[in-house]
Amino acid sequence: MRLSDDLSDRIERAHGRRVVGVDALSGGCVADVRAVRFADGSRCVAKIARAGGLAIEGWMLGYLTEHSRLPLPTVLHCEDTLLLLEHVANDGGRADAAGERGAADDLAELHSVTRRGFGLERDTVIGGLPQPNQMAPTWVEFFRDRRLLFMGNRALAAGALSSAAFGRLEHLCARLDAFVDEPCAPALVHGDVWSGNVLVRAGSVVAFVDPAIYYADAEIELAFITLFSSFGDAFFDRYRERHPLRPGFFEVRRDLYNLYPLLVHATLFGGGYGAAVARTLERFVG
Repeated sequence: MRLSDDLSDRIERAHGRRVVGVDALSGGCVADVRAVRFADGSRCVAKIARAGGLAIEGWMLGYLTEHSRLPLPTVLHCEDTLLLLEHVANDGGRADAAGERGAADDLAELHSVTRRGFGLERDTVIGGLPQPNQMAPTWVEFFRDRRLLFMGNRALAAGALSSAAFGRLEHLCARLDAFVDEPCAPALVHGDVWSGNVLVRAGSVVAFVDPAIYYADAEIELAFITLFSSFGDAFFDRYRERHPLRPGFFEVRRDLYNLYPLLVHATLFGGGYGAAVARTLERFVG
């Protein structure tokens, strides 16, 4: 029996509708992504991971649905190797200026969701890599231990970061509070807002997908948005109207916060990401 036949049977059992077509979709770092068509004309998106790991993605989408009004696909079925999501019609384009302003409103509202302590009640994942979220009372402690040092060790073990660069990372972490201040409150973040995780239709953002959630300094979300130019000036102009940025974000903290996604990408993909980490570290610790 072909893989598509196996998958169709699984989806029919999980969702209770007859499948008439399963087509490959682009995207998905750790899972196959398929567009599914049902006999009644409805559609969904199926993610399949033989090694597992999809239950946490379903849980994160459910958490965001429960705690925020961020536009998200509805989870239709969730198990560790199969995740069925609402099909959100999109054209694969980029947000226009109005769409960026709408996305700024969405994320500003998300970042208004707060709690005591940084982290989350359970660990999550980013790009298939573990993302530890043990709660910490301060942002400096959390960002140092759960993000920079944890992922730095992963990058070092993967051969994506040199021992010299890791030594600079440790030196930076020892004096991190000289560069990073404490936000007024922990903010719920999506955690992985690059353009591939932002669904757009006719210039408007219709959904955010593939989250990597936790409670953080909201600026780490904004920094990541600049790293791959997910949004531009219209986004930031509108976001500032909702949440004024603290002095020093663009000058200092943006590059420091982007060390984390750069370490993630270095661990996953190697290439020039380790060199980008090293250049940032040399700027701050020589």
